[in-house]
Amino acid sequence: MDLGIEGHVAIVTGASRGLGFAAAQALVDEGALVLAAARSTDALAELADSRPGSIEPVSCDLRNLDEVAALPSRAVERFGRIDVVVNNAGIAPASAFLDEETSQLEDVLAVNITAPAVLCRAAGRHFVEQRRGKIVNVASISGIRGKARLASYSASKGGILQLTKALAAEWARFNVQVNAIAPGFFATDAQRAVLDDPDTLQARLSKIPARRAAAPEEIGPFVCLLASPRSDYMTGAVLVVDGGETGKI
Repeated sequence: MDLGIEGHVAIVTGASRGLGFAAAQALVDEGALVLAAARSTDALAELADSRPGSIEPVSCDLRNLDEVAALPSRAVERFGRIDVVVNNAGIAPASAFLDEETSQLEDVLAVNITAPAVLCRAAGRHFVEQRRGKIVNVASISGIRGKARLASYSASKGGILQLTKALAAEWARFNVQVNAIAPGFFATDAQRAVLDDPDTLQARLSKIPARRAAAPEEIGPFVCLLASPRSDYMTGAVLVVDGGETGKI
């Protein structure tokens, strides 16, 4: 199926590794141009080298809201247009909530909900004016059900899901679609401690009906669908990609 995104311009945050890396590659494979954002452009070198001319690396610290807000304008300056935002970057420090410092709570919320909201607003101004645009927010199944020792992360991802629905309702009349993906257990570097410990890995997989972790590239088709005109009548939706974990009793 031709998704119709050839020549479209997307911003992908957290594009240097994991799901962001896979999302950027998938979009480029479909013919899109990508402004790939991460804290270090050095970390984006492999991605940029793999797709010469199609990926523009840009340094952006999500704690710096001025840098975040400038990303849509930078995409327009580099590629001449902006069509898609993929809010992927996030942090998930694990700790007992009673032991968590307020500074850590603030950091998680700043990176995982405030920065994506600011980017949605900055891109939304372009999208509403041009009467088209796509936002794909990468949440988590932790935002649906909550997870012990990840209270701040779960709260931030639950916030992303509600932001998605609220913006979808607000911007649908302008032909701007806002959707979310809620991934389960993906085999990324963020899960390295689990993946490298056989007992911990087995315990984790036992909770998943599919009995496996997803490969990072399995996120790509969902990102591309939500970025494409094929999903124009789909907004405020949450695609759960978790091997059946949240659907079981």
